[in-house]
Amino acid sequence: MQIYLLRHGIAEDSAPGGSDADRELTSEGKEKLRRVLKRARAADVSPSLILSSPYKRAVETAELAAGMLDYKGKVPHTRALLPSASPHDVWDEIRERKEETAILLASHEPLMSSLAAFLLRSPALSVDMKKGALMRIDCAAVTAEPRGVLKWMLTAALAD
Repeated sequence: MQIYLLRHGIAEDSAPGGSDADRELTSEGKEKLRRVLKRARAADVSPSLILSSPYKRAVETAELAAGMLDYKGKVPHTRALLPSASPHDVWDEIRERKEETAILLASHEPLMSSLAAFLLRSPALSVDMKKGALMRIDCAAVTAEPRGVLKWMLTAALAD
């Protein structure tokens, strides 16, 4: 299974109501995200499922990814992708969908970097997951414990 970790793009500092969950992507964030997703599309990234954190900036990120990657399905929201969630919860969510060939997860830090380390079975690994970055990790089997292989990581700076 291909697992794509997509950190949300640059978001506004605060939402009008003050809720962190309601923060939206900025126009700069959307533009940088489009550059990353354009490169991903050129590399034949084609998720069979896109999952998103319920926070607005992640939902917007997932919807932008769906449009640019020609994804036709729905984008379910899951609390397993909240910033404070556990990588174990995400793995459980993935295991429930083991029939999928490629899952794209739109979420936040610190979850994205800790999830990368978890999937790669390297808890001490430090990953600098920039806003709008996309990482591909392949898992040959969806078993009790992940055994991922890092294939690549793309940031907006590399997507120019």
